[in-house]
Amino acid sequence: MMSKTQFKYIGCFVLVLILFFAVALPVEALTCRHLNNHRICIIDIKRSAKYHWQYTAVVSVDGVKKPMQVYNCRDRSQIREDGTTKPFTLDGIGELICGLLEK
Repeated sequence: MMSKTQFKYIGCFVLVLILFFAVALPVEALTCRHLNNHRICIIDIKRSAKYHWQYTAVVSVDGVKKPMQVYNCRDRSQIREDGTTKPFTLDGIGELICGLLEK
């Protein structure tokens, strides 16, 4: 037969065990793909609330982080930090972002 003290210790152990498995630890998930002999990773991406076809993303190509750009999936263009717009380039980053997130 268990004493009250033993029962308290077992109860505390079970409570700690439940809390340990109930808390989800943050995970940094990178979406990486090999495209045109380059490793392209999406570091950070956010969808525009106002223009649902636009994504603001920071990507790295072969481990080199590129500046934040806005990718317009409707017009197939990218908007740089300085405000200039240009069509998606042959590196395929814009197509990769739009292709992954439009599914």
